Amino acid sequence: MEATQHKSNPVNSGKIISVRGSVVDVCFEHNLPAIYTLLRAGKNKEIAIEVLSQLDAQRVRGIALTPTQGLARGMLVETDGKQLKVPVGKEILGRMFDVFGNTIDKLEPISVEEWRNIHQPPPLLTTQSTKSEIFVTGIKAIDVLVPLERGGKAGLFGGAGVGKTVLLTEMIHNMVGHNKGVSMFCGIGERCREGQELYEQMKEAGVLEHMVMMFGQMNEPPGARFRVGEAALTMAEYFRDDEHRDVLLLIDNIFRFIQAGMEVSGLMGEMPSRLGYQPTLETDLSKLEERIANTDAGAITSIQAVYVPADDLTDPAAVHAFSHLSATIVLSRKKASEGLYPSIDLLQSNSKMATPGIIGERHYKLTQQIKQTLSKYEELKDIIAMLGLEQLSTTDRDLVNRARRMERFLTQPFFTTEQFSGIKGKDVSLKDALDGCERILADEFKDLPESAFYMIGTIDEAKDKIKS
Repeated sequence: MEATQHKSNPVNSGKIISVRGSVVDVCFEHNLPAIYTLLRAGKNKEIAIEVLSQLDAQRVRGIALTPTQGLARGMLVETDGKQLKVPVGKEILGRMFDVFGNTIDKLEPISVEEWRNIHQPPPLLTTQSTKSEIFVTGIKAIDVLVPLERGGKAGLFGGAGVGKTVLLTEMIHNMVGHNKGVSMFCGIGERCREGQELYEQMKEAGVLEHMVMMFGQMNEPPGARFRVGEAALTMAEYFRDDEHRDVLLLIDNIFRFIQAGMEVSGLMGEMPSRLGYQPTLETDLSKLEERIANTDAGAITSIQAVYVPADDLTDPAAVHAFSHLSATIVLSRKKASEGLYPSIDLLQSNSKMATPGIIGERHYKLTQQIKQTLSKYEELKDIIAMLGLEQLSTTDRDLVNRARRMERFLTQPFFTTEQFSGIKGKDVSLKDALDGCERILADEFKDLPESAFYMIGTIDEAKDKIKS
């Protein structure tokens, strides 16, 4: 039986010559393994090492994807010449995985027919769609002022407790409803508490069967955290390329991917570049980001949480992440404290899609008018705080009333928060959202109180709210 196994799947053996933390050097007398080959070591072959460089004709240097306790010089290492693989197929929906494709949700193990390499090339330019399309989320504030690109990448900036997870959960819910799509959540360097909470929330919201979750937790070695993004993308690509479905890919947090790369680079002994980042920062990030694209088969639309180190937007990690994004959604703690959810800072957020050629003349003009109104209201806030609303001119007073109604109209009850707020969730079409904004700017509802516009769906609900 051993001979048959050897024939169908030849095993190449080598010996460990040094172990320095997560970095392992291995000597192979014959057949030097290629870059990205997975090596196995330890008593039960439980330690996984990925080859990252070939030192000479007989030695390779790899990074361990699992803890290296128990490894010693002279130990045997085996490889079948294959790369790290993850399972793909319909069976993975509703499950939670680690970077090796093992389920970590304590349910029955899955059996799938196909496992794919996590290192895949980006789609060819000839297969990518050149048409700019809007990705409709059903969330008024985003669809009107920060339209997302189908197959594009949006950055979600915000601290703790301002509603990032709620916003992501709502987008997953609406993705299932709108596009019959699949959602993929990828947690890079997540705390285990966050992963557990998100899993429970998705289960309660009833969207778990349409999504896949993958986590590389904070306590895992940098090698595993560095590869979890590519592993999740491989699963997402299956649904796009094989099943022709739209995929919403949520990455939390892209900075921790860069951070893991920095750790790996430092361990491998590479000379650091500016501020201690790896010299290959741009290449590492591009290899991941370029795979997220809109093709003839379907689209992977990505929303990525981005941590900005020390709020410094000139930090190399932030600069390189920004260059890949087509939209920026900034969440504001001040808005959250006022109860204006989703707490999106409408003046700081922007999108490359907000041009007349893509969203149309009417939508573009409305966006500009709304931003001008909100911007002028922001300027007048100091005067109102010192002197009161009565001291403003009639024109300014009307503008303030319009802006306050607009702010409240752009709040929205979410399906995922129904059990907490007691307000039924609303999914608003782009047409209804634009109509509502247009009618508020035309002063059609200046006799209605501001509270009528808070947490409603379409604008007609404001009148119904007053009647009831």
